[in-house]
Amino acid sequence: MDNLNIPETPDTPTINLDASTGVLEISGKSLPEDVREFYTPVLAWLNEYCSKPKEKTLLKMRMDYFNTASSKMLLEVLETLNKLHRSGGDVRVEWSYHEDDEDMAEAGEDYSDMLDLPFELISFR
Repeated sequence: MDNLNIPETPDTPTINLDASTGVLEISGKSLPEDVREFYTPVLAWLNEYCSKPKEKTLLKMRMDYFNTASSKMLLEVLETLNKLHRSGGDVRVEWSYHEDDEDMAEAGEDYSDMLDLPFELISFR
C-alpha cells in the first residue's frame, strides 16, 4: 500500500499517512472550498489501511484551525479509526494544540468524548 502525502496549502492541511509505520499526521488549517473532494482520498486511504493495519496506529493531529464542514470530515477520519480500535486494533490519537488556543483544546476534548479511542491532549508553546 502506498503512503498518502498531500502538501499544505493556505486552505488545506498537510496530510502524511504512512502505511509502513502506521503513523498518520494531519496538521495545519482546514477550510477547503470543497471539503468532501479534499477528504475523499484521505478516507479512501484510511479504509484500505484499516483492512491491513500495522500492529500500532498513531494519528497525530495538530490543527491550527478548521471550519464546520472540515470538523465533520475530521470526525469521519476519527470514526474510521474508532472502528479499527473497536475491532481490536491498537490505535491512539495525539491531539496537539497551542496552549493559548482554547478552541482547539475544546475540539480535542469533544472528539475524545465522542469516541472510544485512546486520546492524548498535548499542549505546546
